[in-house]
Amino acid sequence: MALGGAILRFGQTGLRLLEFASAAIILGIYSYFLAVLARDNIHIPVWEKAVEGIAGAAVLYTIFGVLFTLFLGGITIFAFIAIFLDICFVGAFAAVAYYTRHGANACKGVVNTPLGFGLSSEAAPGAGDWGYVCSLNTACFALAVLSIFLFLITAVVQLLLARHHKKEKRFGPSPKNNYTKGTGRRPFWKRNKKVHSTRDAEMATGAGVAPAAGYRPSHETHMTGSTMHGGQMPMAAEPKFGQPGYGQTPYNHKTTF
Repeated sequence: MALGGAILRFGQTGLRLLEFASAAIILGIYSYFLAVLARDNIHIPVWEKAVEGIAGAAVLYTIFGVLFTLFLGGITIFAFIAIFLDICFVGAFAAVAYYTRHGANACKGVVNTPLGFGLSSEAAPGAGDWGYVCSLNTACFALAVLSIFLFLITAVVQLLLARHHKKEKRFGPSPKNNYTKGTGRRPFWKRNKKVHSTRDAEMATGAGVAPAAGYRPSHETHMTGSTMHGGQMPMAAEPKFGQPGYGQTPYNHKTTF
């Protein structure tokens, strides 16, 4: 796996863990609220059930998100499913932020909480006072806003993972990949090796050294008598096929008496 892919994958895993922690805290706080309301037989509003359900679904999704990112990160079908779900959770946590908006107010005086209204200094159902209950709702509001940005970021990173995975599958230029070249999945010990080319099959073993025994330099076929044998012997070249005299027996010019 290339360094860029490793950074994307482990970065995405870290973001998923942050999303998990945020959703788990909201789930724990609203589980407490619902437990107190159910114990005291107080009406439970639908929006509080919705917050609980969204947080629970996000916890489950982020658990699988961590596993899929580590082992299947970048595969196209899983990547686009994850992007779609990330965008859905952006909208879901925007709804959670709206439902917990009273937590954005200062938890002083008369406060509005998921357990009801009351003075911040007076005791509230369950444990603590109304100010404490308000601060728990404030934490849920802040985490919901944080989750919106986290899921937006993970959607973008998931897209980058998918593109990187697609590039890694390209081993070389061909019509299938629009004549582009990717890094390919090669063993790390072979990735930086350089390929050396040879110039001439006859020169491959003698490059940079003196000609070995038996080495014969190549010449063109159109040789003249002046260039044969290094130009040292004034001999005529043997006729070639198609030239006058080809195939005839040499004849001795000496005359005997």
